[in-house]
Amino acid sequence: MSWSPSVTVAAVIREDDRYLVVEERPDGDAVINQPAGHVEFGETLEQAVKREVLEETGRHFTPAGLVGIYQWTVPHTNHTYLRFCFCGEVSEPVPGRQLDPDINATHWMTLKQITSGQPPLRSPLVLRCVEDARRGPAIGLEALHALD
Repeated sequence: MSWSPSVTVAAVIREDDRYLVVEERPDGDAVINQPAGHVEFGETLEQAVKREVLEETGRHFTPAGLVGIYQWTVPHTNHTYLRFCFCGEVSEPVPGRQLDPDINATHWMTLKQITSGQPPLRSPLVLRCVEDARRGPAIGLEALHALD
């Protein structure tokens, strides 16, 4: 059996007691996720997370560290994700920057709001990444290597 996991990146962005999340509707119903997405051919992990955060939030992202690396298989499927989750800071919104069409809105939510289930989380990775970022410390970015 062939196995081809999807390699993705995500960003946990915390300001005081709130986290920047995106609201999306992949199957019609609203869900909450971190700014996240697939790594494109030719991108480093850092380039991918910066691009995804900009596309989904309209803000520039400065990674500070790697929260963790996660492997998750969607229940009842053979689809597996390898998620590289970063922590860091964002700029103010870039004037005139449109959000990716898959994103309905961005929100600053407390942990209590995130865990309320309204709207639900896109996957268990969302809460796990927030919890791991809260525990810290992050892995230094010098642990990442992109070879030519």
